[in-house]
Order: sequence, then C-alpha cells, then structure tokens
Amino acid sequence: MPSATTTTKSKTDAMAVAKGNTSKRKEYPVREKNTSARNSKKARTTRSAIDTNTTESTSNSDRSTALKKPNKSTAPSSSEDSDISDSDGGVALDSESEDAVTEADGLHPDRLKVVITSNQSSKEAHAKQKQLVKERKAAKPMADDLARTKKIWERLRRKSHVPKDERKTLVAELFDIITGRIKEFVLKHDSVRVVQTAIKYANPEQKKMIAKELAGTYRQLAESKYAKFLIGKLLVQGDDEIRDLIVPEFYGHVRRLIKHPEASWILDDIYRGVATRQQKAIILREWYGAEFALFENAKDEKVPTDLSAVLIAEPGKRGPIMKSLLELVNHLIQKKFTAFTLLHDAMLQYFLNAKPGTEEVTDFIELIKGDEEGDLLKNLAFTRSGSRVVCLALAYGVAKDRKQILKTYKDTMHTMAGDPNGHVIILAAYEVIDDTVLTAKSIFPELLSKDAAKQVENTLAFANDPNARITLLYLFQGRTKSLFPSSHASDLEILAEIDVARATTSKKDPEIRRTELAKALSPYLLRSIETAASDLVLTTFGCQFVTEVLFGADGDKSGALEAIARTASGDPSITSATLANDAAEGDSPVLHVANTPFGGKMLKALVAGGRFDAKTKTIVATDPALDFADILYPQIKDHIVEWATGSSSFVPLALLESDSFTQASEVKESLKAKEKMLQAAATEETTDQRLRREAAEKETDGKAAAKKAKFIKVKVVGNKGAALLLEML
Repeated sequence: MPSATTTTKSKTDAMAVAKGNTSKRKEYPVREKNTSARNSKKARTTRSAIDTNTTESTSNSDRSTALKKPNKSTAPSSSEDSDISDSDGGVALDSESEDAVTEADGLHPDRLKVVITSNQSSKEAHAKQKQLVKERKAAKPMADDLARTKKIWERLRRKSHVPKDERKTLVAELFDIITGRIKEFVLKHDSVRVVQTAIKYANPEQKKMIAKELAGTYRQLAESKYAKFLIGKLLVQGDDEIRDLIVPEFYGHVRRLIKHPEASWILDDIYRGVATRQQKAIILREWYGAEFALFENAKDEKVPTDLSAVLIAEPGKRGPIMKSLLELVNHLIQKKFTAFTLLHDAMLQYFLNAKPGTEEVTDFIELIKGDEEGDLLKNLAFTRSGSRVVCLALAYGVAKDRKQILKTYKDTMHTMAGDPNGHVIILAAYEVIDDTVLTAKSIFPELLSKDAAKQVENTLAFANDPNARITLLYLFQGRTKSLFPSSHASDLEILAEIDVARATTSKKDPEIRRTELAKALSPYLLRSIETAASDLVLTTFGCQFVTEVLFGADGDKSGALEAIARTASGDPSITSATLANDAAEGDSPVLHVANTPFGGKMLKALVAGGRFDAKTKTIVATDPALDFADILYPQIKDHIVEWATGSSSFVPLALLESDSFTQASEVKESLKAKEKMLQAAATEETTDQRLRREAAEKETDGKAAAKKAKFIKVKVVGNKGAALLLEML
C-alpha cells in the first residue's frame, strides 16, 4: 500500500499538469484499479463530438488503446508530454490535426458533418451552399424577370429617396415586365409585393387592367396569406367597376370563406367597406342555408336585406333557416372570429326574428354571454348591428344576464361612451335595469374614473364629445332634439325597441328609475362644474352641459353656481381684436363669456331659473329654485352698462324679469344714468350686424349688390336687448 507521502505527491503532480506545467513528470506507484477507473473517466470527458458519425472514426477498442495511459515501466518522451492538453487532465488526444473542427467553433452539427465529410472549411461549405441556392433559383421560370422586378421594388418602396422622373421610368419598366403575366407573379409570396407596388403607382386604367387580368382568381388570392392584401389594394380607391368585378367572385362560397383563417378577414373587409347594399344582402343571404348559395338569383332581381322578408316569402323554411344561421354564428364564436361585422349583422338578423319568450331568445342570450373572455360582447359594442344586439340582449334578458353583461364591459365603459355605436348600450342599461344601485356602481365609477382629479378631466372631455355627452346628459334631458340631433336618429330607434321589450321584462317605473340614476350621477358632475367652470364655458357643448346639469341635478348646487358666476367677472367690452393684440405670441385669445353667443345664452337661462316650454311659452322653473340672479349680479355690477349695450344684453334683461332678484331697483338706476348709451345701442348698427352686411356686399356685385344693400337698409338694426331694457325703464 502506498504511503501518505506517495499519495500527496501524486495529487501535487496532477495539479501541476492542470495548471499548464507540461514538464516531464516522475512516475509514482499507483494501484492499477484506480488507474483504470481514472483513465476510463477521462476517456469519456475528452471524447470529441465529431467522431460519432464520420467515416474516419475509430472503433471502441482503438479509442481505448489511444486513450490508455502508459504503464509504469515505460517513461513518456518529452515530445509526448508537450502534446498533453491543458483541458484533458493530462491525457493525450487522438486528433489527427491541431486544426480539427469541433462544435466549440460555433458550427451547426449538420454543417459540421458536411465540413468533415467533404474536407472543406466552414466558409467554403457555406459559399457552396449559397451557389447551389442561386443555381436553383436561376433554373426556375421567370428567374431573370423576377430578379429585375425585385430590384425595381426595392428602389420604389423608398418613395422619398426616388426622384419623380426616375420613379416614372421604373414604374413603366415594371408594367412592361408584368403585363400579361400578373397571375404568375401574384401566386408567389415573394413576387406578389411587386404587383402591389405596381398598383400603388398605377393610374386608373392600369389598375383596371390588373383587375381584369386577375379575374377568376380572387377567391384563390383571398385564401393566400400574402396575396389577400392585393385585393385590398385594388379596392381601396373605391372604383365601382373594379368592385363589381371582384365582389361577385365570392358569391356561392361565403359559408366556406368566412371560416377560412385568411379569406375570412378580406371577405369581412369587402362586406364592411366597399360592398353595395345589394351585394351585402347577397353575401349575408348565404348564411341562411346551402340552397341560397347554390341557386343564384337573376341579375335584375333585388335580394331582400332583412331575414324577415325571406321568412315571409317562405314561411315553411323558417326552421332550417334559423338553424343554419345559428350553427354558422356559433361556429365563428367558438373559433374566436368575433370581430367580423358580417357576423354581427347575422346575429342581429337572428335576434330580430327569434320569437320573444321562447328558448330561441334565451339560448341566444346564453350564447352571447357564454364567451368567458368577453371578446364577443366587447367586439359587438363597436359596430351598429352589434350594439343593437347587446341592447336587445339587455332588454330581453333577466336580471342575472344584465348583471353579467355589465360586468363584461367594466374595463371598456369609458371607451364605449365616446364610440358612435357603443354609447347606446349605456343608455339601454339606464332604461332596463331595475336595480339602480347596481347600475350606478357598475357604470359611473368606470365611466368617469374613481379618482377625483381624473373625474374632472373626464367630465370635461365627455361634455365636449358628441357621443359621450349623451351618456351624461340623458338622465337630465331625456330624448330631446338638442341631445339627439339627426346624426343620432338611430339611437332613438333602438331606444324605442327597448321600450317595447322592457314592458314585459322590467317592473320599475321608467321615471323613478331615471330620477334615482340622476341622483347618483349628480355629485360627480356638480363637483366637476365647480372645479372646471372656466373651461366648460369656453365651448357651446360645455355651456349646454352646465345648463342642463344645473337644471336637472340633485343636491347642493351653490358651489357650482358660484363658480359659473365668477366666469362672468371682468369687463365684457374688451373685444376679440383687442385680445388678439394683447395676447402673447403663440397664445390664443380667450373671449369674455359675455362676447360668446353660447355664454350669454347659458347665463340668461340660469338667471331665468328653468327651461323654456315652447307649448305654453313660459319658463318652467326648477325645484328647488336656483336663485342665480343674486349670485351673478355682484360679479357684473361694475360693468352692468357694458352688459346692457353688448352682445349679451339679454342677461341684464333677465335679471330685471326675474322674480327672485333682489337688486332690480339698483340695476334700473344704473341703467337710467346711462340712458343715452342704451338709446344709441338700440338704434345703431351693432358690430356683428356690420360685419355680416360687409360680408354680404363682397359676395355680390352690380345689380345684385344694389338689391342686397337695399335689403340690408330696410332690415331692423340695433341691439334688441338694449331696446327692451329702455322699455322697462
């Protein structure tokens, strides 16, 4: 047995080799068993990865011989010691060359095989592969033309870097190459972009030429991952001839294409963006069953747009039609294709023709709210047909359905309020949900934010948005013409449908529901008016918002009224021209509230204390009374004459007409002292009248100008409010 000294020397010798000491070592007696085990372990660690699959690899026995350590009776030569690697623990490698390639060189194993087999370097092998690729491409049809068109495309796509004359030359060359062979280009993923570039720079005649040459292939192009965009390029300019050439090629294949992962998107884009009313009806008609896709209608036959017309014409087919429509709708929902306008239109047709109170309606509502992620309901909210579907679901659903639908819209309520279609869903929730506490908690904090500062910011933005303002003022104004202009006539139609449905599904009185919701919303809006009054009075919508909220809100309004009164302080005689001269460079002048027609109208209405009833020709005062006259007068008393002779002269007139105003005698005395100024204002041409007359005179000349001037002379001039004030004095 070796001594402890011998063992220590062996360890020291091994450490020396590991540190790079390649000098000749002394041999010490070590047990043969341990030597074999150590040699076997080192053989596994030093084995190269490249010797496993090559023709020149050694056998297991040869490798064992090559890796075997010299025995004690044979001393290694100095040359053998010098070949010992630093990383192999002192064992000699069997590599044939110092330049042997391994995986450590960063080569892929497959390329490593090629390099070793062909006895080539990595660089030479890579160059040979590139050459083979070039040769294969050159052997393909249209190789030269395709290469040239790609060069042209590479140049044309950098529009700002290409002079106009060069671009014309390149486009002409491009059309010379592709004309008559466009089908060969569009069906290849790397050349279809060349045709798209040609369409981009083509004139109308060239576009029509391309469209006609591609006739018969549009359905195939729509199914292509890359070529489908070419259809959009052709249709984007809105040419009727191209549209009528492309759209009919999809007839008879709608049911299959709408399920296709690529074609479905271009089909929906065509349906939503460019198809005519009749083309939409033909496309949607195929959802009603296979027979509507197989049998074409005569070219001059008009296809009904509503499913109800089809069911009236063929009442015996109602069952199969409704079943086919529901199956296709359900298929797309399960595949998560929920953003299609075509799907939303089909869902609306089903809902409108389902029988109320039957399983058709209840099952369909379950299908709508069955999407766990809520993507279907969120996508429905932003299309006209989709929002109508959700409104009907709210109207015909039970309390549990309504609660779940509102919960789905928790994160999108703010966005929906400003959308042309989404805002009507919020109105529908106001009208049908009996639990007003639930409605208030689910809608108002999400609509205006839970943060107080953010509430003011959002209220200011909503007040000036043509869609979002309806969601706030509807509870105070109702369905008035001022809140629902002709552009929002569809909102009133949907609300009328809801009135019919809620007669059997809601129990609470509509007026009680509206009052309770208005009370819950009032604190948000009154606080916002008090904080941002100076910003709200700068716009027409803002002034209307202030007026309606102060008339209809419930709660303490004193802070908001005082904030509005403070906006009227200052000299109203300062004109816009003066402000423009005094304004710093880059700043826009802000008119005094008295010099804006909407500002004066707002103050007059608030002083009057209520809305004007056109039927009775009287003011319907709010309860409790606003008493705004006494709040406003201290802010304007120093400039009451300027108010009386300015564009907002009806505000002092409203003060004198108000029964609750306590300073009427003081106002009369101040005006009597300046009666001459009132007389001049009542008879002389005002600034606005003069500007309108001068503008009218510039528009006409000759005899027309004379007639216009004569007409203007006989027209009543002067400040009407000042004239009425004189009568009261």
